[in-house]
Amino acid sequence: MEKGQISVQTENIFPIIKKFLYSDHEIFLRELVSNAVDATQKIKGIAQLGEYSGELGDLTINVEVDKEAKTITITDRGIGMTADEVKKYINQIAFSSANEFVEKFKDVEDGKSIIGHFGLGFYSAFMVADTVDIITKSYKDEPAAKWSCDGSTEYTLGADEKQDRGTTIVLHVSEEESSFLEDAKISDLLKKYCRFLPVPIRFGDKYLSEEEIKEGKTPEPNIINITDPAWTKTPSSLTDEDYLNFYKELYPFSPDPLFWIHLNVDYPFNLTGILYFPPQKETYEVQKDKIQLYSNQVFVTNNVEEIVPEYLTLLHGVIDSPDIPLNVSRSYLQSDGNVKKINSHISKKVSDKLNDIFKNDRESFEEKWSDISIFVKYGMLSDEKFYDRSNKFCLLKNTDGELATIEEYKEKIKDNQTDKNEQLVVLYTNSVEEQDAYIKRAKDRSYDVLVLDSIIDNHFIQMLEQKLEKVSFKRVDADTLDKLIEKDETFESILSQEQQDQLKTIFESQVKKETTNIEMKALSPDDMPVMITRNEFMRRMHEMSKMGGGGMMMFGDMPERINMVVNTNHPSLKTILDTEEATQGKLVKQLTDLALLSQGMLKGADLTNFVERSFELVAK
Repeated sequence: MEKGQISVQTENIFPIIKKFLYSDHEIFLRELVSNAVDATQKIKGIAQLGEYSGELGDLTINVEVDKEAKTITITDRGIGMTADEVKKYINQIAFSSANEFVEKFKDVEDGKSIIGHFGLGFYSAFMVADTVDIITKSYKDEPAAKWSCDGSTEYTLGADEKQDRGTTIVLHVSEEESSFLEDAKISDLLKKYCRFLPVPIRFGDKYLSEEEIKEGKTPEPNIINITDPAWTKTPSSLTDEDYLNFYKELYPFSPDPLFWIHLNVDYPFNLTGILYFPPQKETYEVQKDKIQLYSNQVFVTNNVEEIVPEYLTLLHGVIDSPDIPLNVSRSYLQSDGNVKKINSHISKKVSDKLNDIFKNDRESFEEKWSDISIFVKYGMLSDEKFYDRSNKFCLLKNTDGELATIEEYKEKIKDNQTDKNEQLVVLYTNSVEEQDAYIKRAKDRSYDVLVLDSIIDNHFIQMLEQKLEKVSFKRVDADTLDKLIEKDETFESILSQEQQDQLKTIFESQVKKETTNIEMKALSPDDMPVMITRNEFMRRMHEMSKMGGGGMMMFGDMPERINMVVNTNHPSLKTILDTEEATQGKLVKQLTDLALLSQGMLKGADLTNFVERSFELVAK
């Protein structure tokens, strides 16, 4: 029996491991099972190279929990270690056997697949265990060895009677970490971190019902992982059904995705994966944790904001890159050159896929537009390169449900919606129901109205105004619409100037002068008698201030001035002047309140008074 001390730079290595090296104690299981997988891949690789002629046999990795003995055991039938290798790879912390494998098999085409690591990953076991045993036998014809350590820098290393090739790690779980002795917890962790590892992993046996037990059936091993997930295969070998089945494996209760992108890159970085476009709810409920990051099929994280462009974190799926380490940090991701290349590549692949669908099957693209528009607009706002690639297939939808690209739409409205300054005026609504009267007014004059009602459309509109020359966007209830109409229409008032002045005085007596400007104007008799129009710029500033728009906060304290347009060509106004003076004020107030109501601006006591006055006028 040999005794010795682990070769470390400081005797405080274990407190460092427990407190700082890993932020989450559950990582121990991922590290130990990953090491077992690496050892198994190595024996397969060595056998393929002709350096091991023995039978490989069953290579399943076994994970067992013994609640009474308070142990967790991980057993593999991989490459194993000799006593000297234990001293070299386990006792000399931070030395990795992978270095030797890289050198020895550097010219082998699939050399990377048989490279593993022991190093610090093994020591994560001490986050949950008081004592750790390693019982191991190398594939070489040498005796088995047993190593034990109680979490100090002292260890024991001696011979063992183990006959089978491979390694068994036994964790004697500490009292404070006893929750890891629950089968359900270990099962959940294995599914989280090891679900797609390339070597079968067994945890217990499959459940048998009482009837099956009576029939004498023997429990089958419970293999918890899929060893060849869809993203590891070539796209040409997969059918649509394969992709959909894998999606259901990842998200069992989700509706089918719209389509997907299979990533498969080996230069200048390694990247595989499948990204799915999920259908979006109208509320655009953002969940940024639906893409899973793997490193050689080992789960790393579902926080991929540095790897995937932020606007694509709305997607679902898997990305796998061995160029990203298991114990990844945010600062590493922000500074690593490969991560930045991966980010750009994913963005380009997404825009290329969308462009292909648009060009080859526009009908299908348009059917999906309501679901994918949030991705496209978000991307165009966030990434200049994505904007340049995507503005060709970004669609605009009008109130009739018709879709057109940005350039197609400009061409469509250029003859009818150009103002006196030869600028295209794009009319839009952000609420078809609330602005129905204004939409009707515009459409009666053959103007087209876009529907821009998503949560990011305010920003999208401003971006397009900056990008497009001589194009302005105006909400359909803006005062700009009147200016556009004036270019094409002129009407004579049915009221004399004296009657208009008299009527204006009555209107001014019924509104808040500090926030309302009364404008007497002869419009079409088919237009409403009184309308509220709003200055587009001021309205946007107020809305941005309510959303916390930084420097726009000053507008939040200022009451918005509105323009109340009185249609002096509407017969109802002449009727008001013909009524008794005592009733004129009530009728005018009714019209102003109706105009405010149509804009959703009549609230509280003013709304209550309007309802009561309506009953009174009906009764008369």
